[in-house]
Amino acid sequence: MLEWQGHIPTCTSCSTACPIGYIYRDLISHIWRMGRLLQLLILALILLICIYLLFVCQFNQCLLNVSPSNHLKYNHTGFTSHCSGITNRTFTPTNDSLISKEEWESLLTELQWSLPPVFLLSTDEATNPTKCSFSVVNPNSNHTVGGFIDVILIARDTKNRIKTYGGDFFQAKLFNSELKASTYGAVTDHFNGTYTARLALLWPGPAKVSIRLVHSSEAVQVLCRQREQDPDKVYFQGYFEEGGKQETAMCNAQRSPRLVGNNSQCCCEYREPVTGETWFCRRPSSLPCLALTYHSMGGYQAVLSKLETTLLKSSTNIIVPGDNSAIDVQQQDTEIRSQTKCRPGLHTSVPAGFYLLDHWTSLVCDSKYFPSAKLISGCLKDKQILMMGDSTLRQWFDYLEKTVPTLKRLNLHTSSKSGPFEAVDTQSNTRIIWRAHGIPIRTSKTPWADLHYIASEVEGLAGGAHSVVVFTIWAHFTTYPLAMYAHRLVIIRRAVASLLRRSPTTLVVIKSANTGYKDVYGSDWLSWQLDMALREIFRDLPVVLIDVWQMTSCHYSPDNIHPSSVVIQNEVDLFLSFVCPQ
Repeated sequence: MLEWQGHIPTCTSCSTACPIGYIYRDLISHIWRMGRLLQLLILALILLICIYLLFVCQFNQCLLNVSPSNHLKYNHTGFTSHCSGITNRTFTPTNDSLISKEEWESLLTELQWSLPPVFLLSTDEATNPTKCSFSVVNPNSNHTVGGFIDVILIARDTKNRIKTYGGDFFQAKLFNSELKASTYGAVTDHFNGTYTARLALLWPGPAKVSIRLVHSSEAVQVLCRQREQDPDKVYFQGYFEEGGKQETAMCNAQRSPRLVGNNSQCCCEYREPVTGETWFCRRPSSLPCLALTYHSMGGYQAVLSKLETTLLKSSTNIIVPGDNSAIDVQQQDTEIRSQTKCRPGLHTSVPAGFYLLDHWTSLVCDSKYFPSAKLISGCLKDKQILMMGDSTLRQWFDYLEKTVPTLKRLNLHTSSKSGPFEAVDTQSNTRIIWRAHGIPIRTSKTPWADLHYIASEVEGLAGGAHSVVVFTIWAHFTTYPLAMYAHRLVIIRRAVASLLRRSPTTLVVIKSANTGYKDVYGSDWLSWQLDMALREIFRDLPVVLIDVWQMTSCHYSPDNIHPSSVVIQNEVDLFLSFVCPQ
């Protein structure tokens, strides 16, 4: 309600809006007795007061929330809001969720990302990479291999105004094109429009800084909301067949309103007996749920406003102008490389390594090169390797098959995209299997029975010193709420922990996410969030993490969800360094 204090109306309680008509009825009755000009002036003043009061109510969150489907919605408390706040409202751990409330809160803290605290009225107010700038601190100082340089980055909008809040997603690297050298650098957000990056000097000779804006903070806001509030951006098809009849139905991982529809055809529920994972399809009109035979990608259906679409398409993945002068790095006597034996449980540093002449040198452990088929075959001797994941891990399988002539793929008459695939080398007694990580997976029409969950496969392994398990899981989960992905991870963690208890000599390797996605269905920011969650959830287990995020982020090859052959070779070499570290 409004109370009079002198002649200034003050909003003391605004539960839904600030009503004014009944408060001013006496005043307006007097206005009509005055002259027309005075009437207009007083009415204009009243209108301005009302607008001000409504703004105050909105600013203090007295008004009812407006649906964000038509425009961006930010926190208006005067403080920077966080994506974890949105995420936290979508999931509450229970006793059977396999993740405790404390672990969930810790995970959200780790993934916390600041969002804009103000209304965005136009894209002119969003961060514009062409207006941003960076400078190297003391670029002319004496620099030697093993040292660091610091970079200051200032974010600006299209009108060249310095941003007053953070949340932009930048990526930084140091590189030398002639030497085919590069390394990754972490960017620190100071939440006031300024950022800093520290880059390691890891090779002698010239080195330049490159910083790119992957997404503005305003675009990240869109990605965060879309991730948590619209799990049906991607949908799938289930193919039902029985007795010569065929039907298709929409399917997805969550029983969402868009999937349920009018409730008349929902839902067939499929629960995996080992892991307890569920999958839903609309009920076919004439066939039973048990007739589900095939699975495929359905389509894309994100709902975005014009402003949101512009934010995600413009100013994305663009190099920031700045100090591009070369830094002269002098050689030192000590070679830069790790002397630690490659083994499970090692911490991943930043940087985790560097390229020089297109070869990756790990700073995590004493990595090796495997330039010949003979060396690879010798490393894989007597190994049984189970790979489970997406097409970025399938690239490892394809590389090994192509590089080692004695490794022959069997014709299992399976899907060319989803597998499973199997290759054997009878000379070295090697067996390698790759299979998709199970649903959800965006793929062509594939037999439903061929899509196995990672945890289910791991639970069925005996393990042992000759057994290697490799998995990756992220690219097909970027459209779902963080809680769903975390739930999948803790189920896999339980299976991996059980495997290592019964067979501690089994080698378990996790391939991290890599860069390449740039839209609402799979942005690098979404991938990075999932990757951080994966690292956090598996942090305390004696497993190997192959950090391909840094390897893909800093390489010169064109940005692609499927890394170039040079990068894949380096990824596999690092993997083999853990398989046979001697």
